[in-house]
Amino acid sequence: MIPFNKPYLTGKETDYIEQAVHSGKISGNGIFTQKCQNFFEKKYDIKKALLTTSCTDALEMCALLLDIKDGDEIIMPSYTFVSTANAFILRNAKIIFCDSKIDHPNIDEKKIEKLINHKTKAIVVVHYSGVACEMDSIMDIAKKHNLFVVEDAAQAIDSYYKGNSLGSIGHLATFSFHETKNIISGEGGLLAINDSRFVERAEIIWEKGTNRAAFWRGEVDKYNWIDVGSSFLPSEIVAAFLWAQLENLDKIQAKRKGIWNTYFDALKGNPLYTIPQIPNYATNNAHMFYLVCKSIKQRNDLIFELKEEGITAVSHYISLHESPFFKDKYEGEKLINCDNYSDCIIRLPMYFELNRQIQLNIIDRVLNFYS
Repeated sequence: MIPFNKPYLTGKETDYIEQAVHSGKISGNGIFTQKCQNFFEKKYDIKKALLTTSCTDALEMCALLLDIKDGDEIIMPSYTFVSTANAFILRNAKIIFCDSKIDHPNIDEKKIEKLINHKTKAIVVVHYSGVACEMDSIMDIAKKHNLFVVEDAAQAIDSYYKGNSLGSIGHLATFSFHETKNIISGEGGLLAINDSRFVERAEIIWEKGTNRAAFWRGEVDKYNWIDVGSSFLPSEIVAAFLWAQLENLDKIQAKRKGIWNTYFDALKGNPLYTIPQIPNYATNNAHMFYLVCKSIKQRNDLIFELKEEGITAVSHYISLHESPFFKDKYEGEKLINCDNYSDCIIRLPMYFELNRQIQLNIIDRVLNFYS
């Protein structure tokens, strides 16, 4: 089978892991953690970056930092991964789902303001497939209503909005290094803090609620339990693996963009499906390539036919407001665009080592299906 995803190894991962093991400090916040965090702060203009064991953990840190309490309302897209909502559900927030745009799975910024009331605490945006949401409008809405903005940039490393890196615009942001992402560490994530009010407390929450990081820097003579927190920081082994990937970011991105462009050029212009369009305010980081089919039947038939040819293509999220966990709790209006993406998106194989001839075969199979 041609897989949907295949993790790419640069060749330096095990070398750096060995260095981490022999450094005498493998429990986290060592030399490789610092390298990775400095990389994000300098390259993407992030005020403070903290590695986490997953993007889910980074989102949970956001909920703690925003002091989310029972009854607070959080606006977010329904078409997203469950972690986006779970982080705030765990703090007893009420999730208010917003529809996607008609021409892109991202949250429809024009539908946000009508969902705001006196209980609203934050807007969480998800940069689907690494393509930016309309951040100027969203930040203006947040400023007008005194709300926080969290960017779920799990898929959006090395992508930009009007020249600003995704993850550097909202008050807080999160990234993922899961094995399905452009840059990986197996599991792994990062919290980006762009509002200085949160920097000191974020480090305490990150260190299990203690000021241990300040202790290791010699800023206090002993460390104590200061605040709530958890074991959010990853080991140096994870950070060492990630550093090998970040060193090769430009190479990885160039190859993925070439693959993405090959799909785009070959599959554009067919009225029987639509393909991703990149808004003029956004860049493309080539996280995924997808088609939006005309119906759920068409999508399922295409998945089946590709599977018969040895090609693994997959659907994506079931809208969270339609999930078994949330369906009985949902009280809002019908989210037509979210439901359409749930029914009709198919993602094609996308990974660094995707051979060009294999990719052309995938394209031929798709075109044959529609012919």
